[in-house]
Amino acid sequence: MKTKVKLVEGEEYAIRAIRGFREEGHSLNKIYVLAHDDDRTEGLRRLTDTNTIGVMEEGMATAFANLFRSRGDQLRAKMESLGISALEAERYEKELDKGRIIVLVW
Repeated sequence: MKTKVKLVEGEEYAIRAIRGFREEGHSLNKIYVLAHDDDRTEGLRRLTDTNTIGVMEEGMATAFANLFRSRGDQLRAKMESLGISALEAERYEKELDKGRIIVLVW
């Protein structure tokens, strides 16, 4: 199955995107949220009971390498670990820089 991505403007739209994925039949444990700011990502995850991209999804080597990467490199690595191409991850990361949020199903 291909990773589905929705790029949204704010928390309200993130919640709508999550609902949309749920209506398509996706379970919450397959829905992930990602924002440029870790606190925003974690807040959304708690609010919506979805997932964040962690060691289980990234793998130990990528998770360890992320400790030494810039935030942009970390975000791109996280997206790539969920099946997003490097080119797409770069484009999405630029949108995260602008304050947008990614909601995806893996």
